[in-house]
Amino acid sequence: MRLFVAVWPPYEVVNTIAALDRPALPGLRWTTEDQWHVTLRFLGRVDDELVGPLAAALPRLPAPEVVLGPATARLGRSILVAPVAGLDELAAAVLDATAPIVPEPEPRPFRGHLTLARAGGRGTVPASLVGVPVAGSWQASRVSLVRSETRPEGAPYTELAGVDLEGA
Repeated sequence: MRLFVAVWPPYEVVNTIAALDRPALPGLRWTTEDQWHVTLRFLGRVDDELVGPLAAALPRLPAPEVVLGPATARLGRSILVAPVAGLDELAAAVLDATAPIVPEPEPRPFRGHLTLARAGGRGTVPASLVGVPVAGSWQASRVSLVRSETRPEGAPYTELAGVDLEGA
């Protein structure tokens, strides 16, 4: 199964994101509210028997303050995101805790973001969608181990395990 570790924005931040204009553009697929999260570490395909050890390894750190924005941006040329700051330490702890169970195949630096849309194929996110103001903040309260199922209409996510962060 495909797994990742994430934090989820609260209702108020979801409402802020939902208020963004989401024009219907050819080749652009918008993510949905139930998909809005910040990935701390993508684990990829993982054997079922590793779910327990991964769940047990999730770190219990102090709850960080998370800041969304200040404006939409491109990640590469085909992904529209809302940048997210404040999760670097938590992402590093997740990597340290899970790497002995699922080694990092190719180290990638953590870039906090919440994915808003993807341009299909060789498409590019239109410039008109980049730089749109979006702002919010919250205290991350939980780290979740999440299963992702790849489907043409978008990936549904299921939390398999989670830990509450300290002070949340």
